[in-house]
Amino acid sequence: MRTALSADFAAGFATSLALIVAIGSQNAFVLRQGILRQHVAALVLFCAASDALLIVAGIAGAGALVQGSTVFMDITRVGGALFLLAYGLLAARRALRGGVLQAADTAGLTLGAALASCFAFTFLNPHVYLDTVVLLGSVANQRSESGRWWFGTGAALASGVWFGALGFGARWLQPVFVRPLAWRLLDAMIALTMFTLAAMVW
Repeated sequence: MRTALSADFAAGFATSLALIVAIGSQNAFVLRQGILRQHVAALVLFCAASDALLIVAGIAGAGALVQGSTVFMDITRVGGALFLLAYGLLAARRALRGGVLQAADTAGLTLGAALASCFAFTFLNPHVYLDTVVLLGSVANQRSESGRWWFGTGAALASGVWFGALGFGARWLQPVFVRPLAWRLLDAMIALTMFTLAAMVW
């Protein structure tokens, strides 16, 4: 029994990592804030807790509701696309203006604004519901009663590990981002990512 539960946990961990380790709006935002060392712990905790909440909802059976609610998905799709487009334009403007990371740079988003942005990147993305609530929930529910929750635990832990590594590990990139060109390239990449995702969501 213990071996089976360990396998469920490992499967959840691996499946979750496969879904979230990709260049996306949420990851790009956490990466940028990590390089700036601004509100990193709060953002990592928010992202991990949000994924855990959505995974639990999927295992509890909310996947069928999400798939069946075209109005909810349409509202999320349109709102998400507009938000991604707006953030992409801001990133593009930063890329054109250029910038440099100062050692004592404290300018940037307030904690409330950072969390609000992260909320939008998370919950206005229709793909997050398909990945966590529908897909992970469906895979988990193919397992035994206890196994599905071990699968969910592994999936939620993977999210926490990934966002922790992304947010806190980004500080190692700080020496690179004392160069204005590095910031321009990062913001250009973020803008391109946002525009591409907005087009895909729309």
